[in-house]
Amino acid sequence: MGAIKVLIVDDSALVCEMLTGIFASDSAFEVVGVAHDPYEARDLIKQLNPDVLTLDIEMPRMDGISFLRNLMRLRPMPVVMVSSLTQRGSKQTLDALELGAFDFVAKPHTGDLRDLETEIRRKVRAAAGIGVTSVQRPKPEPTERIGRQGTSIIGIGASTGGTSALRHVLAEMPADSPPIAIVQHLPAAFSKAFAKRLDGVSPLAVTLAEDGMHVMPGHAYVAPGDAHMTVEGRRRVVLRLEKSACVNGHMPAVDPLFASMAANLSDRCIGALMTGMGADGAAGLLAIRRAGGYTLAQDEATSVVWGMPGEAVKRGAACEVVGLPTLARSLVRVVRKQADRRNAAG
Repeated sequence: MGAIKVLIVDDSALVCEMLTGIFASDSAFEVVGVAHDPYEARDLIKQLNPDVLTLDIEMPRMDGISFLRNLMRLRPMPVVMVSSLTQRGSKQTLDALELGAFDFVAKPHTGDLRDLETEIRRKVRAAAGIGVTSVQRPKPEPTERIGRQGTSIIGIGASTGGTSALRHVLAEMPADSPPIAIVQHLPAAFSKAFAKRLDGVSPLAVTLAEDGMHVMPGHAYVAPGDAHMTVEGRRRVVLRLEKSACVNGHMPAVDPLFASMAANLSDRCIGALMTGMGADGAAGLLAIRRAGGYTLAQDEATSVVWGMPGEAVKRGAACEVVGLPTLARSLVRVVRKQADRRNAAG
């Protein structure tokens, strides 16, 4: 394979210069063009046939979200967003991910992207490795109320592609679901907007997790982007947040949540590992399975990147591999089975 052909789309000459330098320092990449607005980008895509686009959000003549919507409808291709860490920017970046952008790089407040060069190259390389033919979202199907749930707790971990996939799962979960703890790899500035977005589509009450919160049925808790989330207790479960070193290169990371679930809840917990790059969550999912809990991994066909769930499957951590369209129903089925088993045991 030849070098990955990158088209940079950004109205800032300085950002374009920095990105060009970042890619020029690695022979695996070739910057084939630079566009300063979406109309220029449209013409260059036709001429240069790039493998990956890096795309800004706020640009003249047409914003990046409108351009991405048209692009994914007319000529789907891998796109990595480059967005600012602002409240408005976080909402727009979440919009972009749901429209089909592969991933994003959060511009630091200083605007200097050179500190992020490893992340930028890693994400563009990963984006080039996927085949984007269309943006297909399975239609949510109504899920019956659980009716009996016992005292199970669900933990879900996700990364690349997870913002859209989690929306789908949370939209299908019934209002009487057991508590759900969610770790999605996102910067802190995006966490509140993401939790609010999930709350708007789900029958559950979705909130940003806080240290010391007691988990309750019918609620889902999103880990903030600047702390690891774990659980304490067995009958009365409490969320704990800790701002410590990154785990597997992430904060929050999935492994601390899953490991704490395995240690404190054993056969009362259910773990689900969804789409994402790397291996975060695989070890924790295996710990849940070994502790007697039930584990699910998203399948390769419906994952944007089958890194995290694929590693879990490789390690024997998944009791079951399921597609995104059936993941919510699979969780409900397992909750009912766990409740029946506990009821039968007295």
